[in-house]
Amino acid sequence: MKPPFDLKLSIIGLALWLTACATNPVTGSPNFVTMTESQEIGLGRQYDAEVRKQYHVYDSPELQEYVNQVGQKLAHNSHRPNISYHFTVLDSTEVNAFALPGGYIYITRGLITYLNSEAELGAVLGHETGHVTARHSVQQISAATATNIVVQITSVFVPGMNTAAGSSLTNLLGNALLSGYGREHELQADHLGAEYLARTGYDPQAMVQVLIVLKNQELFDAEIAKQEGREPRAYHGLFATHPDNDTRLKQVVGEAQSIARPNSVENREAFLQHIKGITFGESADQGTIRKGKFYHSELGLTLQFPEGWHIHNLADRVQAQSPTNDAGIELRVANKATGSPEDYLRKMKWFSFGENIESLSINGLPAATTETTSQGKPVKITVIYLNNKAFLIVGSAASRAVFDRYHDNINATTTSFHPITDAERKLAKPLMIRIITAKQGVTYAELARSSPLGKNAESYLRLINAQYPSGEPAQGQELKIVE
Repeated sequence: MKPPFDLKLSIIGLALWLTACATNPVTGSPNFVTMTESQEIGLGRQYDAEVRKQYHVYDSPELQEYVNQVGQKLAHNSHRPNISYHFTVLDSTEVNAFALPGGYIYITRGLITYLNSEAELGAVLGHETGHVTARHSVQQISAATATNIVVQITSVFVPGMNTAAGSSLTNLLGNALLSGYGREHELQADHLGAEYLARTGYDPQAMVQVLIVLKNQELFDAEIAKQEGREPRAYHGLFATHPDNDTRLKQVVGEAQSIARPNSVENREAFLQHIKGITFGESADQGTIRKGKFYHSELGLTLQFPEGWHIHNLADRVQAQSPTNDAGIELRVANKATGSPEDYLRKMKWFSFGENIESLSINGLPAATTETTSQGKPVKITVIYLNNKAFLIVGSAASRAVFDRYHDNINATTTSFHPITDAERKLAKPLMIRIITAKQGVTYAELARSSPLGKNAESYLRLINAQYPSGEPAQGQELKIVE
């Protein structure tokens, strides 16, 4: 029997009726949202604490103040100047920026090192401010909430919606609803960011310059990924959604250009002065890698990985992969060193050990080692005690034949572990950005020869100076180098 009314429309209507109707601060049009402004700000404050736990705040009060000043000027000229904005630089090598509800905006030092003017910094902060002013995250949360309401109500009125098939269908519809926001929201954030740049006195063309810089960064990372046998990294919103020749982006920037001040500025020199000394790559608490050797001053250790292996310094471990990605070596900080190293190995629950555990000394440090299997693959595990901490070095391979081929590499890395020396502590210092003035005839190839950035130094230097892939410095140009 056909229902006397459109059940689908009635359910959706009821779901929307259960949400609050609010006027969007940017468009002036009504939005169906599930939270008030005060709830939005409270949610941002709550997740700000989580962000600060996951990422460290970059330890530079001067840079934090500079970035905050730029952001506050843009926020003052935005559609929501009445809320309190918080602009924070995160101590991360990631190339990223993002915004939480209620005015909490973050940019990584990793992204800042690739920018080349205050206007470009403003473009990133303005884009993220646009997400806040247009309440994009609130709309997404509201859409997700509305979808859940539809699920709950539909499960009452429509037989079978509690089944796995019904749930999958609803999730698919919900995902389609949410994913539809991505492109439009990012373009609107571009439009707003460019508008806020123009209102603040910056050149809105900086929005396009940021896109070019980050697209080049993506191209370079694709090359590095090919060298390392990994997938290229995916980047946040603005970086991922626009082609280089995006006509819509050029249109929104052009619209902002019409309201730009005649004397709009880039403030390149001021920006470069504020970022000199900023950490490039890993920070001191992450340890540093130089020519395949890992140094960590705070933990007090040094370790040499095999030549030609791809090394990844992660938050909780350092990983090295063989050139053909069929073997790996990991260094992990385990727990407090208790009992003997042999006892420590026997108590580990990750692997099943036999009695073949060998006690040994590695560069004067107590250690124990064993070979076993994990998920059918051969593994060599060594625990070493240093400064009351237990460190694990785990070597593994795809098969016994591969393990035998790399056995000497794994042993050499394991036995290279030693307390850091005074000379090595100097090498353990993080790299940083320095500003120089280009002399006549200087090339990036010449600068790369004395750079600590390794075989890709020339490309890195071009990238951070917005001259990738083949540009060269001009005499008198202020350049960023890494030391």
